[in-house]
Amino acid sequence: MNGAEILIHIGLETVNLKGEGFTVYVQEGDVVNTGKKLITFDKDMIEEKASSTITPVIITNTDEMSEIQKLGKNNVEAGKDEILVVRK
Repeated sequence: MNGAEILIHIGLETVNLKGEGFTVYVQEGDVVNTGKKLITFDKDMIEEKASSTITPVIITNTDEMSEIQKLGKNNVEAGKDEILVVRK
């Protein structure tokens, strides 16, 4: 564990969906490890109802990290692909 605090916002203006189409497996403050399922969502519904499917991934405590490396993948498969390397 490195203490990285990560915010993932799936789609733009998805807050208007009030949770519809999302299943969350972790809560704010939970400690998670590689491979832990965080959330699943209905991609088709997001594409239909949100203004965009862009999904920002934000490290909120970057000042505490020594390295943050984006792995350059645009499409990933859950449980198989990594998108970031974050080291304290």
